[in-house]
Amino acid sequence: MDWASVAGVVLALAGILIGHGMEGGKLSSLLQPAAFAIVIVGTVGAVLLQTRMPAFIRGVRMLRWVFTPPRDNRAILARDIAAWSLAARRDGLLSLERYMLSSKDRFIAKGLRLIVDGINPDKLRQLLDTEITAFETEQRQAVRIWESAAGYSPTIGILGAVLGLIHVMENLTDPSKLGSGIAVAFVSTIYGVGLANLFFYPIANKLKAIVTQAVHQQEIAAAVFYDIASGDHTRVIDERIATLMREL
Repeated sequence: MDWASVAGVVLALAGILIGHGMEGGKLSSLLQPAAFAIVIVGTVGAVLLQTRMPAFIRGVRMLRWVFTPPRDNRAILARDIAAWSLAARRDGLLSLERYMLSSKDRFIAKGLRLIVDGINPDKLRQLLDTEITAFETEQRQAVRIWESAAGYSPTIGILGAVLGLIHVMENLTDPSKLGSGIAVAFVSTIYGVGLANLFFYPIANKLKAIVTQAVHQQEIAAAVFYDIASGDHTRVIDERIATLMREL
């Protein structure tokens, strides 16, 4: 559990609610189902309009990473790299087949398979770079739904405000209906701007950082596979491991 993310959500909500209460406001004044429906449903619809369904579903599933990030397996990868290097130097490249068969990571298994198959190092690096680019593109398209939501929600909040004012203008002769229309107008703006800046943008930035780290690990693994296939000195691979662990 990422307690910093939990604390961030709690502090963001607490700051708004406490400030609202200090000004004499009531919690019930911020609970407007109509405003919520306009902003949330409108934002989801706009995001769906610009996004392919598989990317949208991946983006929603990635939301859990904000509070339970993927396991940091850099130490495991560093240990595996050292084992690959030692096995290749002592027993030859074909000895890496057992690591390939036992690996549960598709990218790692592919890199080891290319080495075992005797693919030219330059061609191997090209194939792995293509795989990394495809992975990064797929992940960033999923993350982009949160950036898009952050861009759309304030505008849709303003749309909700305009709708609320239209409701007010239509009922000028009935004072009993003016309050609800004005409430929807202002609360819609709060929902739109608040969701964008307190949730959608932070979620997008957190997920982008996680994707960047995953891509960085794949890039180092690809470089290591190239080094092993080329027969580079173990010192070069040790430097790769040092770079991988530098982020810890």
